[in-house]
Amino acid sequence: MNKYRTHTCSELSEKEINKVVHLSGWLHRKRDHGNLLFIDLRDHYGMTQCVIENDNDYFPILEKSKPESVLKISGKVVKRSSETENSDLKTGKIEISIQSVEVLSDAKELPMPVFGEQDYPEDIRLKYRFLDLRREEMHRNIILRSKVISFIRSEMLNLGFLEYQTPILTSSSPEGARDFLVPSRLNPGKFYALPQAPQQFKQLIMVSGFDKYFQIAPCFRDEDARSDRSPGEFYQLDLEMSFVEQEDVFKVVEKLMINLFKNFSSKKMLNDKFPRIPYKESMEKYGTDKPDLRNPLIIQNITDIFKRDDVKFDIFKKLVKSGSLVRAIVTNNTKDKPRSFFDNIDKWAKEQGASGLAYFTIEQDKEIKGKGPVGKFFSEESLKEIMKICDAKIGDSIFLACGNEKEIEKILAQAREKIAKDLKIIDEDKFAFCWIIDYPMYELDENSKKIIFSHNPFSMPQGNLKELNFEKPLDIKAFQYDIVCNGVELSSGAIRNHIPELMYKLFSIAGYSKKDVNEKFSGMINAFSYGAPPHGGIAPGIDRIVMLLAEKENIREVTLFPMNQNAQDLMMQAPSEVDDNQLKELSIKKNIKKS
Repeated sequence: MNKYRTHTCSELSEKEINKVVHLSGWLHRKRDHGNLLFIDLRDHYGMTQCVIENDNDYFPILEKSKPESVLKISGKVVKRSSETENSDLKTGKIEISIQSVEVLSDAKELPMPVFGEQDYPEDIRLKYRFLDLRREEMHRNIILRSKVISFIRSEMLNLGFLEYQTPILTSSSPEGARDFLVPSRLNPGKFYALPQAPQQFKQLIMVSGFDKYFQIAPCFRDEDARSDRSPGEFYQLDLEMSFVEQEDVFKVVEKLMINLFKNFSSKKMLNDKFPRIPYKESMEKYGTDKPDLRNPLIIQNITDIFKRDDVKFDIFKKLVKSGSLVRAIVTNNTKDKPRSFFDNIDKWAKEQGASGLAYFTIEQDKEIKGKGPVGKFFSEESLKEIMKICDAKIGDSIFLACGNEKEIEKILAQAREKIAKDLKIIDEDKFAFCWIIDYPMYELDENSKKIIFSHNPFSMPQGNLKELNFEKPLDIKAFQYDIVCNGVELSSGAIRNHIPELMYKLFSIAGYSKKDVNEKFSGMINAFSYGAPPHGGIAPGIDRIVMLLAEKENIREVTLFPMNQNAQDLMMQAPSEVDDNQLKELSIKKNIKKS
């Protein structure tokens, strides 16, 4: 190919035996056998074993070369003996008998090894990310990411979408998270904001007469890190469509996701048509709006049981009288589980901040009875009623939580996951997608007791717009939806509100004046007054998609150069101090009091 290599480190086979070749790459590993030195040479494509005898003039060079030094090796392709073949390598039937070596770049002593897959502290990995990315698994994850993005682009074009780029420097807007602000040199005292998402711009593209838009869009949010979200920036497949209803968006996204996940994974789809689950139902059945449908456990409401006279569980009965709810999780055929299984779950619940999980097992001798710490408080008739409500059978166990709605939703959502993992009843060989629909337009903020948007403020409310009861805003549902896979929210989306007067009205309920809306969303609200089509869209997270396909639990495992939990780039030393002259140019003065 050129002076550095005639082949890559994954290309050579028995066809090239006796040929003189040139390979270039990193010294992956050395094995000194006294008179022979074996090295594994690695490049982006793979690995080739090379061997040199101690009487070769280049032997001392390789002997002192450190791992990860970059070498050019020239030599003859020879066949390995049958007992030394390596079936794990594409090149495992041959090796290179080294004739000459050129050191292209020496490596210092490594702060972390590239060879092997041992775990290292994340901060070390991020500081030396260029080394971390040389590791086989990380390298493979990033290649997967690239292929996924290329596949998405191709699919979107095939679906009739066109790719457009939206501005990175824009205005600040209240979209849910903190903005990253950029000072303007030419407009002293004013700031741009990096986009949290191209929300307004993609809607403006629809207003501009384009029909189907997509973009692999960078998004910037100054928020705390989570396993499924990095602080700073992330990428999403941003898409928008004109003259569509909710189902039109679903049809496009389902086709894309099915093709994408079937192309990059051997796992099966639980459903080729994704279930539509109303938000209220999801919270009741799963305790969350991000349900993992691979988990068969369902939460049941048995509050009314504790209003019966033949139930003597006084602690729960008193709480129910004061307005608390009781919900239950049934585990099938767990009567033979040891006491420790149940006690450990109760202990775990207390560690999560709950008061614990009461439990009993349904057994039958002459009569049906509850076995366990609270089983004695239930009559046979009440147990039969519980069995009917919960679709439980003899031999099943019941876990109970009591409290206000949000408290028991939170603990039972976690308990559902914990119990399923302990029982090993989650099918890890499947992808289970679903849509969560019918989100409330508003919710009551627990701290301020004010009405706020529950989701996207630009969403269209459901129902006949002329008959909407704005006096009861908490009853208004919106055309908002989330797509979820295996308990991971991939994206939120909505059919958009494209009517200016309706937008003013909906924002006023959340405490925004007409002036506020005009100032915050001037470009969009002005554009809507010149004829805006009905439109809607969604924006699945690229990082989360790749995380699922790579079977990782942290998106930093599928991202080239992520920040750490404290929003620091340890490799590039960002954020960093800047020169006072730079600040002066931007009309900024530091006035930070040191504690």
